Amino acid sequence: MRIFELESPLMRILSKMADLMWLNVLTLICCLPIITIGPALTALNYMALKIVRDEECYITKGYFDSFKRNFLQATVIWLIFLVIICVLSFDFFLLSKSQGKIGSLTYVLLLASSIFTAFALTFVFPILAKFDNTIFRTMKNALLVSAVQFPKTILMITYYAIPVALFVYVPQVIPIVLLFGLSLPAWLSARMYNKFFQRLEEEIRQAHPVEEVDNGDEHIFHDEIVTSSLEKK
Repeated sequence: MRIFELESPLMRILSKMADLMWLNVLTLICCLPIITIGPALTALNYMALKIVRDEECYITKGYFDSFKRNFLQATVIWLIFLVIICVLSFDFFLLSKSQGKIGSLTYVLLLASSIFTAFALTFVFPILAKFDNTIFRTMKNALLVSAVQFPKTILMITYYAIPVALFVYVPQVIPIVLLFGLSLPAWLSARMYNKFFQRLEEEIRQAHPVEEVDNGDEHIFHDEIVTSSLEKK
């Protein structure tokens, strides 16, 4: 029957589900040391975008190639965000214990800082996975992209929040969350920012000679072009 042929719609869907499931398992394993969460999420987004683009890839090999290539930068970026998250969490804890002694302005500033952090965190690892930037430029570009893609950013945050909510409040679906809770949101997010990334990539290729694009690791170089392109939008 045609339905069971390798190129049939059903088999393609099942193959993609298997890829996402294995990608999720790899990411969970690599996130366990906590300090490696940054490289793990970078590799997750790298492979999610390749799956969205239907590029030929081997999940395990591609995942660990990205993991190793971006390990240092991703780890530093993750630790920076981890410190920011811890500080904000501690401040909110103190605020909750203050019993109204701290003004509403402090609460507004903390809330705004949390929103900016969430927005930047949503795009920082996808950008690191695709663009070869300095750490500062990567974080700056992530914030710029999240602002330019504001509605999509909100939806992407929702994608990642849903599995967390299900894990906490609906324990019956925990096995499903463990199999797709990271890879499915990453894949859905990649579908949303794929065209935007392609436009940025094309602008960079047009602005610089072909030899300055490293096809070996598929990174797009010259991060100042990314920044200037975003600032014009």
